[in-house]
Amino acid sequence: MTETILVPIDDSDRSTEALEFAFDSRPNATFIALHIYEPTYGEGFAWREREEDREDEDEVEALFAHAKEIADEHGVSIETTTSNGKPSDEIIEYAEQNPIDAIVMGSHGRKGASRVLLGSVAETVTRRSPVPVTVVR
Repeated sequence: MTETILVPIDDSDRSTEALEFAFDSRPNATFIALHIYEPTYGEGFAWREREEDREDEDEVEALFAHAKEIADEHGVSIETTTSNGKPSDEIIEYAEQNPIDAIVMGSHGRKGASRVLLGSVAETVTRRSPVPVTVVR
C-alpha cells in the first residue's frame, strides 16, 4: 500500500527543503502539497479573513508550479490543494479528514505569527497531529 505524505508549503526555503526531503526519503509515496491562506490576526485577538488579506492567486499558482518542478526533478508526482485558516489547525484538520500517513514540514514559515514565534506552527502540529510528523530544519 502506498503511503500518502502531506507537505504544507509556502515560499520559504524551509518549505522547499521539506519537499525535497520528503521526495528523497519516500520516493514511492503519494505527495500532497497544502498551502494555507492565513488570515490576519485582527482586533480583539480574533482571527479574521478579508479578501485583501489573501495572497494573490498567481503567487499560489507559481508556488504550486515550483513544487511540481521539484517533484519532476525527483521523479515523483504531487497533488496540490489549498485551505483557509490558522495554519496549524488547517494542517491537523487535513490530516484528520484525509488518508494521510505522515506530515513532512519545514521548521519555520515565511511570515506572520509563525515566523515571529519561531516555529510555533511546526511545534503545534507536532504535538497535535494524528500521524507522525517530520520537521525539516
